[in-house]
Amino acid sequence: MSRRQKREVYRYKGKRFSRLAKGIVILVLLGALLFSALLGVVLSGSYDHISGEPKIMVVLGCKVEQWGPSTLLRDRLDEALAYLENHPDMTVVVSGGQGPDEPEAEATAMADYLVENGIPRAQILVEDQSHNTVQNFRRTHELLEKQGLESDDGVLVVSNGFHLTRARMLADRTGFDEISTLAAPTSHMPSRLKMYVREPLALVKSFLFDR
Repeated sequence: MSRRQKREVYRYKGKRFSRLAKGIVILVLLGALLFSALLGVVLSGSYDHISGEPKIMVVLGCKVEQWGPSTLLRDRLDEALAYLENHPDMTVVVSGGQGPDEPEAEATAMADYLVENGIPRAQILVEDQSHNTVQNFRRTHELLEKQGLESDDGVLVVSNGFHLTRARMLADRTGFDEISTLAAPTSHMPSRLKMYVREPLALVKSFLFDR
């Protein structure tokens, strides 16, 4: 092969590599822009939004450790307790089943925690069969119907702020009307960072598949 031919081959490979690199950079940038937009949607819903006087509170479950509710779950329960101080007549639904690495159902641990902190057990409904957010709402809706309770008067959903955009979407899909949200803080910083990375992806998954 002549020197001229070699130079042409090298030049061709260089152009090919350059196009590939540009394509990868463009895809990375588009992915970053899409993720940023989704994160903005998540953040936009991570605050209290209470309409009217909801009659039913739904506290969404989270991990239960061997010693009791995890930090994230205690954040949710403590926020619920603070609200119930001024709204003591609400029916409270605690929702969450038992995972393979949990000592008991999340709803059971949640109910015990609320009772220990002064909420009458007769005021609490336990939904302990769900394993994700869409199931939380489906099974809670079924439980309320069995109890003869109407959600038309308003439902207050309690979870950590990062979770509320997706929770509101799924509550609406599963038949709840007049949805309000109560944002619990996320006091465990590593969990906060992890969830704000995870939640935009979970929002896409739920939008496409949780129907």
